[in-house]
Amino acid sequence: MRERLEALRRAALEELEGVAGLQVLNELRIKYLGKKGPLTEVLRGMGSLSAEERPLIGQVANDVRAAIEAVIERKTAAMQQADTEKRLRQETIDVTLPGRPSPMGTIHPLSKVIQEIEDIFLGMGYKVAEGPEVEQDYYNFEALNLPKNHPARDMQDSFYITEDILLRTHTSPVQVRTMLKMQGEVPVKIICPGKVYRRDDDDATHSHQFTQIEGLVVDKGIRMSDLKGTLLQFAREMFGPDVNIRLRPSFFPFTEPSVEVDISCYQCGGSGCRMCKQSGWIEILGAGMVHPRVLEMGGYDPAVYSGFAFGMGPDRIALLKYGVDDIRHFYTNDLRFLRQFDRT
Repeated sequence: MRERLEALRRAALEELEGVAGLQVLNELRIKYLGKKGPLTEVLRGMGSLSAEERPLIGQVANDVRAAIEAVIERKTAAMQQADTEKRLRQETIDVTLPGRPSPMGTIHPLSKVIQEIEDIFLGMGYKVAEGPEVEQDYYNFEALNLPKNHPARDMQDSFYITEDILLRTHTSPVQVRTMLKMQGEVPVKIICPGKVYRRDDDDATHSHQFTQIEGLVVDKGIRMSDLKGTLLQFAREMFGPDVNIRLRPSFFPFTEPSVEVDISCYQCGGSGCRMCKQSGWIEILGAGMVHPRVLEMGGYDPAVYSGFAFGMGPDRIALLKYGVDDIRHFYTNDLRFLRQFDRT
């Protein structure tokens, strides 16, 4: 049995000498010192030895185990040290190298215009109101003087989810909800920014999803002159102090009288250019005095209260303000387009 243990020592040390990796080293440790290894097998057979031989063979077995473990520990420590040094060489940081640039984002041009519009009206005492984008037909149409089968509904081809639920086609439902929430209290003075949806073919000037900002003022003695003065103030803060506006008769079911609002072209000063199509004027929004029926359905007596409303598309205003020729640039997230706008 002594010869067997010495042969086991030689075989193990010889095999360990050529080991090149920690995984193989661990496999050899299990092979020779594990529960099913040859050393354990020898120790289990010591019961057949005489009392005199047993301590001698036990000492030899312990020496063999110690020799194998010593080599394994030495090899393990050396391999771990080599691995650590290799990783340190690979992960060395040269502090003299320039840092990697971290590109800064910018405010999206459309968000920038919306914020600018909000700031202008907040400065005039308005509050920002919000409402759901998935809306009830009642708030989107009926409470705005557009009952079912009304021909004016064809002006806004809609995305219906059910017979009475749709994606809102304008932000006017927020006006109705606000009036009902106010329960007849005045003044009502809000703007309603948000996304709206219409079944439209996407092209350079149209999109099935776009943004809209509507405004509503309700109080006693509100006149058309208040509407004109408000929109003139807005136009001059948005496009410059020399801009003027003009009102043209139009039709909207929820306002009476209704107007289209144009601004004098801020590029040519009204003399005519490519931007204004040589007319000197650019259309930017629709407006009018709130229809008595809408006031009544919102909980206000039209004999006592009056109001005005207006609606504008920040997308169109952004097109004009930045000279962009295609509305789709605002929605495609093309970095080549967005990088043109600074952080100011």
